[in-house]
Amino acid sequence: MLVVLAVGGNALLPRGAGLDARVQQEQLATMGSALGRLARENQLVVVHGNGPQVGLLAAESGSDPELTSPYPLDDLVAETQGLIGYWLQQTIVNNGGGPAVTLVSRTVVDPEDPAFGEPTKFIGQAYDRSRAESLAAEHGWTVRQDGQVWRRVVPSPVPRDVVELDAVDLLVKNGSSVVIAGGGGIPVVPSADGLRGVEAVVDKDLVAGLVAERLGADLFVVVTDVAAVLAGYGTPQERPIGATTPDQLDRLELPDGSMGPKVRAVASFVRASGHRAAIGALAELGDVVAGDRGTQVRPDPH
Repeated sequence: MLVVLAVGGNALLPRGAGLDARVQQEQLATMGSALGRLARENQLVVVHGNGPQVGLLAAESGSDPELTSPYPLDDLVAETQGLIGYWLQQTIVNNGGGPAVTLVSRTVVDPEDPAFGEPTKFIGQAYDRSRAESLAAEHGWTVRQDGQVWRRVVPSPVPRDVVELDAVDLLVKNGSSVVIAGGGGIPVVPSADGLRGVEAVVDKDLVAGLVAERLGADLFVVVTDVAAVLAGYGTPQERPIGATTPDQLDRLELPDGSMGPKVRAVASFVRASGHRAAIGALAELGDVVAGDRGTQVRPDPH
């Protein structure tokens, strides 16, 4: 079957962990066997996040005294596609998953999307409030609270299309796993000169759901840094959700900067396809795919 797997940037770089490459490679190693098996037994397309990683590159670029201006976010998303895609390729191939390729790919967004005036996408590392506000004043950032910490937020427009989807379809049908739309894809808008990049980071879960629908996937899985979607999030009644449906998910109140897009993406996919979707922990990938762990989403009964 065709499986689309979305791997969160925070799953590769857990909250509170150092930003070193070694930390992320060790995280991938925990899923290596399951990822290799998934690729070996199915057609596999992987979409990855890049929130912590692109934020790190943006902070480094913004503080480099040799640059007259920082690199724009669309360029930095392209950089993370190559880096994280390389790690994922290595993990798939070195665990017996067969050939794998990474496509530097573009995601079309609407230049009039209201998200450009309302930043919500968390990127970069975590700070206390004082440090976050100091950096915001220094670099012109917008910052918001993310749980117990503060992080930078940037525009996250709704994805409309992934330019390279035909190439993905061709590669998958010829036996390769494909890493596509990394970091949500390089955000581009139509212009008189063709497509041009814009300052944004598209949500990778919404893009992954779009990819899953357009390619006709049989299963859509989102792995992140938590074991399941939580009902009553942030309250004393907080509890993990196991089996559920899109209608039940619609009734949850979840933050836009983290779990909200994941839930919307899987609910949309299940409604459009009639197939299963799941959200779970990176370290439990095999069990989440099998339907034994995480939040398992199936069509509403009619």
